Amino acid sequence: MNGLHLIGDWYGCRCGQEWLKEEGRLRDLCVRACKEAGLTVLGDYFFQFLYDDGTPAGVTGAVVLAESHLAIHTWPEDGNVTLDVYVCNYSRDNSARAEAVYESLLHHFNPMKTQCERVQRGDLTPAVVAERVA
Repeated sequence: MNGLHLIGDWYGCRCGQEWLKEEGRLRDLCVRACKEAGLTVLGDYFFQFLYDDGTPAGVTGAVVLAESHLAIHTWPEDGNVTLDVYVCNYSRDNSARAEAVYESLLHHFNPMKTQCERVQRGDLTPAVVAERVA
């Protein structure tokens, strides 16, 4: 469970509406970012929301990783995106890989304003490590 959890809120993304509204395009982008960072993609699920008139609205999606997950949600009306990247560091330190995914997508979406929380999860105190090894 030890790992890095990146939580991002991106406002006023200047990437173009198609990236915020097209489920297939967003899926391909997220899966590619994970693979290029060296993470192991196990599967994904993305859902296309529609306005009442049937035109594409936002998208919500998740990429399931052997190392944990990426979740993304878009609000094309405002150009906003929320992103959640969590990787566990059980068998190797995947922190740089999580940062690479985050930075790749951040660069692509090109927001005017960002907020990011970097949360170190888990407990690596000697007692916990000793219990796990035993």
